[in-house]
Amino acid sequence: MWDERYAAEDYIFGTEPADFVRRAEPMLPRGARVLCLAEGEGRNAVFLAGQGHLVTGIDMSAVGLAKAARLAAARGVTVDLRVADVMAWDGADSPWDAVVAVFIHFRAGERARVAAALARGLAPGGLFLFHAYAPGQIALGTGGPKDPGMLAGQAEVVADFPGWDVAMARDYEAVLAEGARHVGRSMLVDVILRWPGVSEAVAAG
Repeated sequence: MWDERYAAEDYIFGTEPADFVRRAEPMLPRGARVLCLAEGEGRNAVFLAGQGHLVTGIDMSAVGLAKAARLAAARGVTVDLRVADVMAWDGADSPWDAVVAVFIHFRAGERARVAAALARGLAPGGLFLFHAYAPGQIALGTGGPKDPGMLAGQAEVVADFPGWDVAMARDYEAVLAEGARHVGRSMLVDVILRWPGVSEAVAAG
């Protein structure tokens, strides 16, 4: 499905980062090691690389990542792009300073699994940056999943990360203009969580 969507010549979500990513970037340490989940056409990863971070992007669509590589080349930055299923990521590759998930709509059980992977993959004090459609989006009909079970507000997301420090969490309405797919009045959720523990990757080392 995603290969077919990304086959369009245009960047269906645009080439500029989500406003959330632009606003959150100053929270990252200089030269942070950042992993972007389900990165698709590369707009957020390319932006972060342009800010001097060491960025890896994973996505299950090779077609989307080919467009991400073209965008990175056009912007003169380097991004490590890998074809991989987000739900198969176990966090054991190495400690990251930040993991970014933009418009990935996890079900409740999937969020709990991702939380466990993040605890393995984030360095102590590392950040999880989450931005997606929130409940109420279906009624607006301007994009995103049609299944209510795939939409969660900030309280539900935070609840799946017990013991994490909450740097920011909010549900809000905004008008999007991101390519052809994210356009118009939208209900959104932003959550930034800080992992306070020692990553399992470090402990095992």
